[in-house]
Amino acid sequence: MTEYPESQYAIQIVGAEEFVVNKEKGIDKVGPHQMMLKVEACGICFSDTKLLHQFDNHPRKSEVIAGITPEALAEIPNYRPGSQPTVPGHEPVVRVVEVGEKVTHFKVGDRLLVQADWKHLRTAKSNGAFGYNFEGALQEYTVVDERCVVSPEGEEFLIHVTEGPSAAAVGLIEPWATVEGSYAWAERNHVADGGRLLVVGEGSVEELTADHKPAEIVTVDVAGINGLEGQTFDDIVFFGADADGIEKASLLLGTRSVMCVVLGGETISRKVSLDIGRVHYDFIRFCGTTGTDPREGYAWIPANGDLRPNDKCAFIGAAGPMGVMHTMRAVTSGVEGISVVGTDLSDERLAGLKKTVGPTAEKNGVPLDIINTSTTPLEYGYTYITCLVPVPALVSQAVDMCADGAILNAFAGIPAGTFGDFDLQGIIERKIFMLGTSGSDVSDMRTVLRKIEAGIIDTSISLYAVTGMAGFGDAINAVINRTSGGKIMVFPTLHDLGLTPLTELGDKYPEVAAKLVDGLWTKEAEEVLLEVAK
Repeated sequence: MTEYPESQYAIQIVGAEEFVVNKEKGIDKVGPHQMMLKVEACGICFSDTKLLHQFDNHPRKSEVIAGITPEALAEIPNYRPGSQPTVPGHEPVVRVVEVGEKVTHFKVGDRLLVQADWKHLRTAKSNGAFGYNFEGALQEYTVVDERCVVSPEGEEFLIHVTEGPSAAAVGLIEPWATVEGSYAWAERNHVADGGRLLVVGEGSVEELTADHKPAEIVTVDVAGINGLEGQTFDDIVFFGADADGIEKASLLLGTRSVMCVVLGGETISRKVSLDIGRVHYDFIRFCGTTGTDPREGYAWIPANGDLRPNDKCAFIGAAGPMGVMHTMRAVTSGVEGISVVGTDLSDERLAGLKKTVGPTAEKNGVPLDIINTSTTPLEYGYTYITCLVPVPALVSQAVDMCADGAILNAFAGIPAGTFGDFDLQGIIERKIFMLGTSGSDVSDMRTVLRKIEAGIIDTSISLYAVTGMAGFGDAINAVINRTSGGKIMVFPTLHDLGLTPLTELGDKYPEVAAKLVDGLWTKEAEEVLLEVAK
């Protein structure tokens, strides 16, 4: 039997805006279907702050209602739905140190990257997730159940990684994968087969539904929308330009639904209030046509949100941790003829962006401009804009800077239920596709892993600081207040290490700083830190 310490250090969120550093948290027992993971390192994500703010109101903190039996759930010691305290942390690299007798996919010694969204485990509005309703990796040891991390179809949510890269570099794959996922997500340019279609107003959907057939079609006039409260639809086709009606109908969109506004020559008289948070978290989409055929609206939805040849790209908030990743992905994408603009409000942060991304952009022949938008506002004409600041007004303003046929990626995690006023008339006329995505798939993580192995990217360029458990409070506040210059990596076995930016390592641990290469993290630096900081 594997032996463990009597207790461990752990971060626990115990309520909205409440967390504790528990120095004596128990270590769960391993059951037949379970395995014990020892945490090497875990990144702090902006999504962790949302769990801290929302706690049991977060959609991924709710109870699992499908995908696993209640009896199996009762056997899982780290299942912590609802108001139960939970351990956050969904960006780790871990080592298997014990397996139960019925575990078949993993063995002791495996080094693994965790894909946190266990999408076969459904909650009322989302899915089971590591670091949410299942305890995560901001602790020294954590148990996972193989029935959670292997889907019924055999997809594994624990990805094997080699011994080569540092724990920090591997832990940083998850946030890079969410970036990758925002470009790879497959969009739908037709009505959902077997779904529910709502038709508002007078117009024909016969040709729209000829090849893709919904299971149910509900037809109402604008006044009839009020009688549909509580229902959701996979598609909504709205004939006309009634702004009030459009707003009411949009509230009936289900997850991953599309609303097509068929103007028929009419004009929407004002900006329309739309739930931009649901574009990001629930993948709702808006399209339309100035004509009378709804097929024209669906037709301009792109296959995915990836960059296209000759795109003129702007990344709003590019100097933040996720912005650096988006900008680096663009300049290493290999897409022909693109140009990139990165914006921020801080000259200091922009200088860091230019230092990090500039040499790679120059090497790859990608024009890169750095702009402080507090003094130099962006102008009209971009064909791809990514908004990395969670402010609805900025996403709305970005519409005005979009050229015809542009893609607007609302990447920043604006909470669902957050509305903004959007020029839907302009979106339809100029065929601007507004998308948003949340999380990543295993395929996205494997894509990033391949890029690391091929030397295309170095995820450690995103690493700003390291910390042990003692520095978690400072670290999470730096993320909340957006004062960190990049990602922060937690090493749970380092109990007393405070938040330490890489630029300050020379003062605290010169022997660690000596192992950095061009100021970037290395496996050698990590190994020395784990020795000297205990």
